[in-house]
Amino acid sequence: MGILEILLIAVGLSMDAFAVSIGKGLTLRKVTVRNALCVGLWFGGFQALMPLIGYFLGVSFASFVESVDHWIAFVLLAGIGGNMVREALGPDDECDSMDSSFAAKAMFLLAVATSIDALAAGVTFAFVGANIWSSVLIIGATTFVFSAVGLCIGHIVGHRFHKGAEIFGGVVLICIGLKILVEHLWLG
Repeated sequence: MGILEILLIAVGLSMDAFAVSIGKGLTLRKVTVRNALCVGLWFGGFQALMPLIGYFLGVSFASFVESVDHWIAFVLLAGIGGNMVREALGPDDECDSMDSSFAAKAMFLLAVATSIDALAAGVTFAFVGANIWSSVLIIGATTFVFSAVGLCIGHIVGHRFHKGAEIFGGVVLICIGLKILVEHLWLG
């Protein structure tokens, strides 16, 4: 898996955190550097940690599923992407219930909720032989930037980009899953 694919996965995975950050920005009277660093570190940190956990889980089971690993990668990425698109097209309740708290408990829950899909992506990395260290660094850094920028965008423009960001991220993940499947079945 190349750097471009990892970067595209990072962008796709960061869209949940980006959308939540936009929602968080809607609740603020003023965005500070501290607020932006807070969402960036929480979301970027968890988006880096979860694929690492998923990778080590995947490596533990890789020998058992080697003959179908491309299908597992496809199903996981397509499922994550499809779910992101479905949620984006569904009722918009995420931002409506958002509060402006940056307390550890509130941020922890949001960070875990937005990074569950990254756990599954980490399992995929184990099956496709991705360099996990560069992957988690890219994913964490990308999510950090998208989250900090999302907070500012949410404060400035609000609901306009929320759904589009999630749809874009979902479509990117589905396409990468298809690419992995096609490469393995026809070029493998």
